[in-house]
Amino acid sequence: MAKTKSATTKKTVKNTTTKKTVAKKAPAKKVVKKTVAKKAPQKIANNKSKIAPYKSKKNEKYMSAAMKRHFVAVLLLWKEHLIDEMQKTFDHLKTKGETYADPVDRASQEEEFAFELRTRDRERKLISKIAVSLEKIKQDDYGWCDACGDEIGIKRLEARPTATHCIHCKTLDEIKEKQLNG
Repeated sequence: MAKTKSATTKKTVKNTTTKKTVAKKAPAKKVVKKTVAKKAPQKIANNKSKIAPYKSKKNEKYMSAAMKRHFVAVLLLWKEHLIDEMQKTFDHLKTKGETYADPVDRASQEEEFAFELRTRDRERKLISKIAVSLEKIKQDDYGWCDACGDEIGIKRLEARPTATHCIHCKTLDEIKEKQLNG
């Protein structure tokens, strides 16, 4: 809180016989209290969401209604973020689509646009995976491995909400892929 000092000014008043000095108080300044807005919660868990990781309650059943609601919120927020990024890219391509006379500048711009479009294409595919995950939640199949039928696990789903395989099956798939592709 800021302290205010009331300023005093001296005023000389002439009287017919003597000079008097009278102290006159200046009006006190009003103190305006500023309210500081609370900071928005920082991104927690992963870059996709501002939603805190799910904390299981004791003796809670795997993929309970609360867990499903949590992952629906995570997936929808992630999807919304990806759509916003796609819109920004679209706007950027529209506004920065100028042609340069210098071939090097033109090539640099085309390379930048190609990189953005490749990124957005990957994100478009990710949006379809998010839609599949949301559909799995509706059908009560979300959180279960497609290969072995075991639980995928909360921590794995927090890291990758569109995961369809448990860590063991995914590891085996990656080993097989590495062996086949050399």
